[in-house]
Amino acid sequence: MAGQAHPVSPLALPLPEMPPVPGVRVATGMAEIRYRAREDVMAMAFPAGTTVAGVFTKNRCPGAPVEWSRAALKGGKARGLVVTSGNSNVFTGRAGRETCARTAEEAARILGCKPREIFLASTGVIGERLPTEKLVGALPKVFAAVAETGFEAAARAIMTTDTFPKGAVRTATIGGTTVTIAGIAKGSGMIAPDMATMLSFLATDAKIPAPALQALLKKGCDRSFNCITVDSDTSTSDTVMLFATGAAKHPRVPAEGGAILKDFARALNEVLMDLALMVARDGEGAQKLIRIEVTGAVTARSAHRIAMSIANSPLVKTAIAGEDANWGRIVMAVGKAGEPADRDRLSIAVGGVWMAREGGVVDGYDETPVVAHMKGREVEITVDIGLGRGKATVWTCDLTHGYIDINGSYRS
Repeated sequence: MAGQAHPVSPLALPLPEMPPVPGVRVATGMAEIRYRAREDVMAMAFPAGTTVAGVFTKNRCPGAPVEWSRAALKGGKARGLVVTSGNSNVFTGRAGRETCARTAEEAARILGCKPREIFLASTGVIGERLPTEKLVGALPKVFAAVAETGFEAAARAIMTTDTFPKGAVRTATIGGTTVTIAGIAKGSGMIAPDMATMLSFLATDAKIPAPALQALLKKGCDRSFNCITVDSDTSTSDTVMLFATGAAKHPRVPAEGGAILKDFARALNEVLMDLALMVARDGEGAQKLIRIEVTGAVTARSAHRIAMSIANSPLVKTAIAGEDANWGRIVMAVGKAGEPADRDRLSIAVGGVWMAREGGVVDGYDETPVVAHMKGREVEITVDIGLGRGKATVWTCDLTHGYIDINGSYRS
């Protein structure tokens, strides 16, 4: 049935304590868009002057909320956010666009701002009209409940097939002043990197101009969310947004950012990486987290493509699910990536044990420690291409019967 609960991933991590972020008020509520008797709407309210950054899916069939938020991002200012789960408002034509407009207009009326200062995101089933009246009708009650606390409930309200809520927090200093960065995410399936890979919302009390904020978020996503994959499918709704309320009092940050944001960038990158790895840990049906490191490629970009070819290979992922040390499948995935590679220079290790070097099995290779490593919850694969200095690291999960069970009954 819709919204059916699945067993919590054995790779799950506990939700950390999520302290308030000055200037951010959060609330959740029920609109019963698809799920019954659970919160499925999350809203945030921000003070005037809040800046915003965002990265979105590269899928050529994006949802109406993605198109709305992309357009709104050009203004660089935000006063509100509305997120719904259960229906992605994708492939819904004019009706989808009208739902977005009405949602933004109602939120703007409540908050006393312009509709283009309201950002939207939705996740769930594709191709079904989102019940506009239910959503719009729920907004007054949801926004009436906004409070400084509430990130924990927000992380749960945006879940679909997720088995655990995802959140992360860090502090940083800007000119000697401490600021907070907190974020939540949802994602479990239809996860492949292309500018976001799911839904994630971050907020900080720092005062950072939109151009600098955008540059930091884009770079951080490339190092985190764009380095994970569950099933090679890029969602139509992928969205990551970062809101800066400016409540903290610190030295002025120039539009281009610069050295003053060095520690902020460090903290932001840590939050993004925490959230990205939680998504990989919650891959639909996942039993193992897989780290893939590629070195010796001709360029870093080439290394990333090779790593993703391995991470997205159903044969590699099922071998790991079955705890089968079949390194031949890794060779196959390297070769099909379409990147420069030389069979006779290729080296492969699992769990730190080199299995193959220079196109053949290592003399005296003992599979015993590799098999023992593969029985654990976290598996490490290392590949050296032997052609250059390019390197990359990506994360994925194994492919089990659970993935089929979850997705085979997703709409029923």
